[in-house]
Amino acid sequence: MSHNKVKKETGIFDYKEILDDVKTWVREVGRIQRDNLRKENLLVETKSTEVDLVTEIDKLSEKYFLDAIMEKYPDHSILSEEAGVYGEETSDYLWVIDPLDGTTNYAQGLPIFAISVALQYKKETVLGVVYLPMLELMFEAVRGENAYLNGKQITVSRKTELKQCLLSTGFPYDQAVHQDNNTNYVTYFVPKSRGIRRIGSAAYDLGNVAAGIMDGYWELNLSPWDVAAGMLIVEEAGGRIIQLEQKRGISIIAANEHIAQQIWKGITTVDQMKEE
Repeated sequence: MSHNKVKKETGIFDYKEILDDVKTWVREVGRIQRDNLRKENLLVETKSTEVDLVTEIDKLSEKYFLDAIMEKYPDHSILSEEAGVYGEETSDYLWVIDPLDGTTNYAQGLPIFAISVALQYKKETVLGVVYLPMLELMFEAVRGENAYLNGKQITVSRKTELKQCLLSTGFPYDQAVHQDNNTNYVTYFVPKSRGIRRIGSAAYDLGNVAAGIMDGYWELNLSPWDVAAGMLIVEEAGGRIIQLEQKRGISIIAANEHIAQQIWKGITTVDQMKEE
């Protein structure tokens, strides 16, 4: 099977054109975001909490994707962070989009943020792209066809000992009011790892795991648009995704098999200690 084709129930579907479209779109949206970073009087609003932000650039970026997808694929549906479900809701094809992952960083002028675009067919993610406009990093994967960073194949870290690992994580928006806010897990893993980073973009965290830059990642209470593309990229890079079903939202671990299991055991240990 060629690099850009995936076998489905309906036969062989060529994803090359779609992947090329996505790369064009994310580069254009990335240009918009670069041009407006640290814009004077940037409009910033709050959503669910005072730390859950949306900027005018989030909305502008999202509008670009909605317009572009509906023009090229009018029979598809879209799930996007700000717009919710958009387009043909009964379609087998669903685009899952975070037009600006790392809004807090962006609002502060910190140049670490990502664009995440995934395409699902019958609820299975078949294509994912994560793009870092300021760093010019393009993570991509098509199901069954490996993962790539700027055109070069990538694989997850091969480390087997947690104490050798650099980990990344994040915190939910309601961290101030909800007990299950990840601080207890961070406290547990700090002395057991080489270090922990909090980057502020789940999509970028997953891309880093896929490329072996980070050795492992976990986070709680995420949304589909945060992780749909990145999870596929990790899996196609040979990584393991563990979903913590007992947690809120989408709570995941991403790493190679050895490290994913060790992170899972650590989280389980902390949970058991909390119950005692």
